Amino acid sequence: MLLRVRPFPSFPPLSTSRFSASTHATTAASSPTTPTPPPPPQPAPPLVETALYIPPGVAQDEVSMDMVLPGSNIVIGPYAGDAKVKSVEFVKSSAKAKDCPRDPLGRPEFAVLGRSNVGKSSLINSLVRKKEVALTSKKPGKTQLINHFLINKSWYLVDLPGYGFAHAPRSAKTDWSAFTKGYFLNRDSLVSALLLVDSSVPPQQIDLDCANWLGRNNIGFTFVFTKCDKVRASKGKRSDDNLKKFQDLISDHYQEPPPWIMTSSVTGLGRDDLLLHMSQLRNYWDQEVV
Repeated sequence: MLLRVRPFPSFPPLSTSRFSASTHATTAASSPTTPTPPPPPQPAPPLVETALYIPPGVAQDEVSMDMVLPGSNIVIGPYAGDAKVKSVEFVKSSAKAKDCPRDPLGRPEFAVLGRSNVGKSSLINSLVRKKEVALTSKKPGKTQLINHFLINKSWYLVDLPGYGFAHAPRSAKTDWSAFTKGYFLNRDSLVSALLLVDSSVPPQQIDLDCANWLGRNNIGFTFVFTKCDKVRASKGKRSDDNLKKFQDLISDHYQEPPPWIMTSSVTGLGRDDLLLHMSQLRNYWDQEVV
């Protein structure tokens, strides 16, 4: 059975209109000659204007700011556990989805995908803290196989081919898309996809198209923003600006935004927190779904 990551509805933004209406009603009911004192300051609702991913085992009214992972909208709950990567083992490269390994123990897996040159291999290497576990190339689109890595002998990290490489032949791009989709539609052991988005460039429609495809097929995913340490010298804008634009697009497309987290393979930003997020999804899958 496949666990679909459950986004939680966003908290309502703090509205000033309800305070104005309350003041108006009080004034109307008072004597016209007696000035009505202003209402006492109201504390802001917790986590206002923040669309949070609240995991299983956590009630909405239990959430506090110290439960939210830095640089993300992800709440940590009781299923979060040991997130350390102690061992990594390359298992297999598959040219077709049907050739992917079938684990007799049913160990869970996370799929990593994103646009070519998004920093996918660098992120995988950072997560396992070993160089060249995933092939890092200066030529985008180098990964053309589905690569399985066994982590801690208990779960898999799956490196999928990048999409949208402009210089790849059209036939090759079609093949990559077809067998990548075939992987997603036929993996009962898939816990979640990690959809990587390059924060150093403005939002790309192809990333939203990929997210929409995953959503239409009921495949849970987390947006993982990469290269969050970069600044575009030519535009003078930080990755934060691109993140804000992308999140605005997400709010237009999703009533219940998916989980997201900021990362950098250069500085290590978000590495431990992403692994912690994955641990709670994995542990819930192990204990409640299987």
